[in-house]
Amino acid sequence: MAIRKSNRLPQTAVLKQILKRCSSLGKNEEYLPVDVPKGHFAVYVGEKRSRYIVPISFLTHPEFQSLLRRAEEEFGFNLDMGLTIPCEEVVFRSLTSMIR
Repeated sequence: MAIRKSNRLPQTAVLKQILKRCSSLGKNEEYLPVDVPKGHFAVYVGEKRSRYIVPISFLTHPEFQSLLRRAEEEFGFNLDMGLTIPCEEVVFRSLTSMIR
């Protein structure tokens, strides 16, 4: 039986990449939208890709990390297009209201 090696980055590397590219803590300011407050990042949710600004602290929450894993599996982390979360908006709003 062969062992299959995953091409996926470790979770910590993914989180660092998201922070670097999508948050105001990143060193490369060219990627930062002007309307994202310090300590937050933008995500796109649902079929219509509605934009939400969420705190960086969400990255450590297990349920949000589950959404990130689903996003990676479905879309990859092509952050040039924005971090897209694959769930319905109502589910995302419900989850984020519980995290806060």
